[in-house]
This record gives sequence, structure tokens and C-alpha cells, in this order.
Amino acid sequence: MELRGKPPAAGRAKAARTTPPDPALERPIPPQPPKPPPTPRARFLRRLGRTLLAALVTAAVVVPVSAAARPRIPAPAPAALAPPTTATLDKAYTANRANAEEASRMAAAHGDRTRAAADHAMAAPSRHFLTFDGRGQGLAVEVLGDLAHADRVAVLVPGSDTTLETYGRFRAGATALQDHLNSLDHRHGAHGAHGAHGAHGSTSRPHTAVIAWLGYETPGTVSTTVLTTGRAEDAAPPLKRFIRELRGVVGEKAHVSLLCHSYGTVVCGRAARGLDVDDIALVGSPGTGADSVSALRTSARIWAARGADDWIVNVPHVHADLFGTTVGFGADPVSPAFGAHVFAAGTGGHSDYFKPGSVSLDNLARIVLGDTSEVTRA
Repeated sequence: MELRGKPPAAGRAKAARTTPPDPALERPIPPQPPKPPPTPRARFLRRLGRTLLAALVTAAVVVPVSAAARPRIPAPAPAALAPPTTATLDKAYTANRANAEEASRMAAAHGDRTRAAADHAMAAPSRHFLTFDGRGQGLAVEVLGDLAHADRVAVLVPGSDTTLETYGRFRAGATALQDHLNSLDHRHGAHGAHGAHGAHGSTSRPHTAVIAWLGYETPGTVSTTVLTTGRAEDAAPPLKRFIRELRGVVGEKAHVSLLCHSYGTVVCGRAARGLDVDDIALVGSPGTGADSVSALRTSARIWAARGADDWIVNVPHVHADLFGTTVGFGADPVSPAFGAHVFAAGTGGHSDYFKPGSVSLDNLARIVLGDTSEVTRA
């Protein structure tokens, strides 16, 4: 009796026979040449892909939780003001202080003590704001010094994570610069170093003012927006408009310097074309979106610096178009090929460019004063 499933003898014999080997399959495979190492662009795109994925996951998980934990803070609409003039500065300052105080009351009633405290500090009688908007992340443009009589003006443009809550850190840098300018002013006035007519006909030492310009919604450091030029493109028109209005206050003869930090250098790069400023200084820059000074299309003198301990040195200086969005910011502004005047920034890190007593702060102050021969080069 034959067991079911057992092949007959002939079948077993046939199955036992093996197919003769194919000589073609037994030929040795020639060794393959080693693959060339990936280009900097390829390495950047791989790293960027991992960063974008991590950022998207973070945004998908963290942002909804944060939004649920912290609803939007109520605040009044900004004060309706005409472009400022020397005659209307005090009116603008008063209106914006009142707006900040109302924003503080609304934030306190909403239960947000942190924002309420920040707004309340901005409503102090000693504070001078050309713009204040307590809605969302918040916008603020503050004047330190006597803008009505200034003939040397510095406009500071901040980088990522600058909001009304973190504004104090940004203002501290502007205050340090104004204090150092005042010390240099007195020194220069005593020795008659400048001896030039000011913007308002003065033959005395220069009068300086520093403006902390938080005039755009900055990206978060842990976000996909910080990798692209989108926020900078949105910020460029209001920055250009502000510089035009500033000229209406200080006049065409005043020396205006734009001092840009981190992502703020991307903003300044986008706004640079035709901008009516004398100097643009780029510190701690990931790139401007331009490959060279000439590509910025500006008549301003371009300066650049990077501290020895600034982590921004690790950012790849390339850019790529992904899904219709430009990611990365191009050439390194402190590289010789970019063509900027590179000045010394000492051993400081990414947040130390306006640190009191630092090499970078001294050089930035001398750029603002027009003392270019006194700027130490890197």
C-alpha cells in the first residue's frame, strides 16, 4: 500500500538528479570601485532630512500640547500712530506705554503672570517705544537714548526665540551697546576725535541712540521655520519701512548702522537691497541667503564676525530647494569669498556679541560711531 503524499520511485530518482551548474554563475565578480565620499551638499541634505524629521515630530507632539496648555493671550490692538517725527516722538512713547499697561492688565486677567509682568515693565515711564503690540508673540521697537538729536544710530535685529517674554535678554544687549557708546562718546568728545557736524548741525561730540527692533515674529530655535527664509522674507518689508521712517526722524546725514544677530542676519540679508543704512554688521550668522556681498545689492559697508565658541560654526553653509521652500542660508559671511569686512569677536559664544567688556561689543560700537580705523580685524 502506497502512503499518500509519498512520490513514486521514479519521481524520487528524478528529484535526486541535480541541475548542472551554470558556468556563467560561477565566474568571479570583479571588484567594484569604492564609492566616492559624499559631497558637502549630500551630507547636508542627509543631516537636514534627519533634522526636519525630528522637528516635524516635535511640532506634531509638542506644539499641540503647548497650545492646549497656553491659550492665546488677549491684548489690545496697537496704538494707531502716524510715522514718527522729532515733534511726535513723545506722543508715540506715551501712547505705546499706555498700550503696554493695558496689555499687562489683560494678560493678568487671563492668568498669564509672565506676560503680564513683561508688559508691565514696558509700561514704565522711563521706557520709549516707537511700536508696541502685545498680541501673539508680541512686537516691540524700543529707543535707548535721545533719538530726536542722534546723529549715530544703531538698529539691532534679533534672532530666534525673541518674544515679549524673552525681550529682556535682547534689551540687555542694546543697553550694553548704548552704555559703551556713551563711554566712547565722552572719550572722543574730550579729545575732539570726530570733529564733524552732526545730523542736526551740531559741532560737538556725536549723539547716539540704539534701537532694539523686535519688529517681526521670530522663529523658534526648535522648529522647521528656523531652517528656512520664510520668516525673514516676511520681516524684510517692515524692516525696510522702519528704516525709511527712521530717516524721517534723524535725517539723511545721520549715520545709521544695522546690527544683525543669528537669524536676524537672514532678515537683514533679505532687506539689504537698496536699504538706506551706512553699515550692516552680521554676527553669529548662519548665512544671509546670499552668496556674496555683491549679491546683497546694497551700498552699505558689510561687516561680519563670529566668536571662537559660537556653535553656529557647525551649521553647513549651503542651501537647497526642497518642496518649493529654500532650506539653508548659503555662504558663510566670515569666509573670504563672501567679501565682508571681518572683525574680531573674541572667544565669546553665540549669545555673547553684546556682552559688556567684550571685544565684539567694542568693535560694534566703533562701527556705529564710524571709527572704522579703530575696529580690530580678525
